[in-house]
Amino acid sequence: MHILIYSYNYHPEPIGIAPLMTELAEGLVERGHEVRVVTGMPNYPEREIYDGYRGKWYVTEQNNGVTIQRSYLRIKSKPNLLDRLLLELSFVFTSLPQAFKGRRPDVILLTVPPLLVTIPATILGWLYNCPVVLNVQDILPDAAVRVGLLKNKLMIRTLAALEKFAYRAAHTISVITNGFSENLVNKGVPVNKIVCIPNWVNVNFIRPLPKENNPWRYNHQLDGKFVVLYSGNIALTQGLETVIEAAVRLRHIKEIVFVIVGESRALQRLQEYCLLNGADNVLLLPLQSREKLPQMLAAADVGLIVQKCNVISFNMPSKIPLLLASGRPIVGSVPATGTAAKAIQLSGGGIVVEPESPSALADAVQDLYTNPALGAKLGKKGRHFAVENYSLEQALDRYEGLFSHVVANRSSTLDILPQLDTQQSVVDI
Repeated sequence: MHILIYSYNYHPEPIGIAPLMTELAEGLVERGHEVRVVTGMPNYPEREIYDGYRGKWYVTEQNNGVTIQRSYLRIKSKPNLLDRLLLELSFVFTSLPQAFKGRRPDVILLTVPPLLVTIPATILGWLYNCPVVLNVQDILPDAAVRVGLLKNKLMIRTLAALEKFAYRAAHTISVITNGFSENLVNKGVPVNKIVCIPNWVNVNFIRPLPKENNPWRYNHQLDGKFVVLYSGNIALTQGLETVIEAAVRLRHIKEIVFVIVGESRALQRLQEYCLLNGADNVLLLPLQSREKLPQMLAAADVGLIVQKCNVISFNMPSKIPLLLASGRPIVGSVPATGTAAKAIQLSGGGIVVEPESPSALADAVQDLYTNPALGAKLGKKGRHFAVENYSLEQALDRYEGLFSHVVANRSSTLDILPQLDTQQSVVDI
């Protein structure tokens, strides 16, 4: 098949949807498919166009067999609501000409958010008479409204109308959790139009590695320490202040060190909070290259998933499969009824504690510090669950089967597609 992936983010961006779409595209190429990716100039998470791409309208590249067609983005490092809108509009208008440069695709995979990208992808689908599979990584405007990022009523109504258009125009909708499926069904989306394919991890790349003789540990003077790691996006939904306050409660245990890896601007704010609270057992580091990720995860004794109390219940952090695959126990400071908590508990690979509670988080970390056998047990269970349920090969099987099905049945929605049952430990699609 000739597969067109329409994704705002892609390699070399290190976190978020970019690594996932990169692995999917390259995996499909290895299986003999022709894959073309329409994306923007790399900028995430710093919100600055990377060196080598600045000042350019269009760039076409080849990487690991994938044709990557990049287009100009109008981007600001500290965007307000208007800047965010102009950013999305710039990608809508500049990406469409790139999308027409190439063979007619058999199927289009579109990732959202951003929601406005549904417009050019839908136009392509109509003109080429090919099905569009909408991959929903987050549900807007629900998530933005819940955390207070979006308050303008006109904007909320506009996004809701655009969301409705996206769901109606797509041939099939792939979601990453069953919570998303329930939300879409409640909004009137036919259940037979939805398929649940969870985000994945390359379990051969991310795997349990020894802490001893770990270059990443050595380079950051962490040998002999009990490392509690948070790595990834630092945004309104996380509330990393809880982690810093938990670290302060454990200052008396000199072996315990909290490591937070994230975007540089966000780290500056957290540095001020550390100084204010006397958190001298917190190490703040910039985002690491993809190549260093296995060693970084292996350097940890505990991996953290952190969410605020008001995070929408079906939010599913993509770092959960990564931490599980690394064979390290998870402490999830997340809402008890949310998708993240259910995923951690179902895996058997971690502990869930009350969100925004520094004392609960500190207690859980201390329990794992004093009981290494428990940490080893949780890590082993988590690794097994990741291999059985979140492997890249399984995701490739599912997407390859999905694409074949929609190409063969392009005039109708899916009749029967198995769903991910969050009450079971085996995913089969």
